[in-house]
Amino acid sequence: MVLDDAGKLQLDDKRHVSADRVRGLVIDRVLDVGPGVVDAEAALPAGLGPVREDPLAFGVGLPGELGIVGDRGVQRALEDADLAALAREELAEYEPAFEKLETELKVKLLPRDPDDDKAAIVEIRAGTGGDEAGLFAADLFKMYQHFADSKGWTIEALSTSPTAVGGFKEIIFSVSGDDSYGHMKYESGVHRVQRVPQTETQGRIHTSAVTVAVFPEAEEVDIDIKENELKIDVYRSSGPGGQSVNTTDSAVRVTHIPTGLVVTCQDEKSQLKNKTKALKVLRARLMDNIKKEQQAKMTEERRSMVSTGDRSAKIRTYNFPQGRVTDHRISLTLYKLDGILAGDVDPLIEPLREFDRQKNLERQAKPKAEAK
Repeated sequence: MVLDDAGKLQLDDKRHVSADRVRGLVIDRVLDVGPGVVDAEAALPAGLGPVREDPLAFGVGLPGELGIVGDRGVQRALEDADLAALAREELAEYEPAFEKLETELKVKLLPRDPDDDKAAIVEIRAGTGGDEAGLFAADLFKMYQHFADSKGWTIEALSTSPTAVGGFKEIIFSVSGDDSYGHMKYESGVHRVQRVPQTETQGRIHTSAVTVAVFPEAEEVDIDIKENELKIDVYRSSGPGGQSVNTTDSAVRVTHIPTGLVVTCQDEKSQLKNKTKALKVLRARLMDNIKKEQQAKMTEERRSMVSTGDRSAKIRTYNFPQGRVTDHRISLTLYKLDGILAGDVDPLIEPLREFDRQKNLERQAKPKAEAK
């Protein structure tokens, strides 16, 4: 069913309301731009039947919005009783598909976060729990490595601070690839682990915590850092136990004077490479500060979304004795601990992405409802 240029209802040559016409009106209704503007075949998944040529036009007007039964009033728009019966029968058949496609279209038309396609800068820091927290920080880094590999993304270590037992006090790395920040941003927050540490002789379960911070990588055009705003110190790198890593002053500490932010990098033997990596992290942190200031001005409803990046919030618990992972933001529990630590993180992230999409839909629908 569709309106032609003259505003008439068109039916196919079998005197039924064809499914492709319903697809066209769904798009027109969602976009509120009138019929004939969007290519229905390109915009929607196949499955409701091909477009039928040579439609038989009937000189019957149709209300501006598609109707199905009763209050939608399609049958009142048809003067022929037989055609009205056929239309009601076929429209009732396509009603479930209509509603589903309308929702899918609204989701696709939601404004996209411009940062989603940027590379992600990820910082993992050991929190409470001593060596066990450092070991779990290493476990999370391995998890994200496997996750990135499964997505075809590239990981580059920017700064590492290892512990003597094989963990990390802190590790900073970038994740580059299609929609990498759009996925990784849901990992910001406190990750709690419950397990028996390797050093525990009595089998007691300990609880440790690791903080993950995720920022979109900021380009030089995004953040203008003036040289006179930076204090750059160089020193010799050192590893666990204070042993010398190299004998040249290649490690770099960059301090942003206006904000007091400090970034260090000592992974490379080249002082220039360490400085470049440190500035990359500094730009990402400065951009994150700007975003947090903007979020502080937003409504409480917007801040309730799960991707706000609040790093002080406990977002997830990894319980080893029970083999479960619980995401506290949406009360999701999965008994797939081994698979998740092996990099299968999508079962956690995709429900969070869907939750955000639904919140966005509700937020957009609210002003329209209030306006009525």
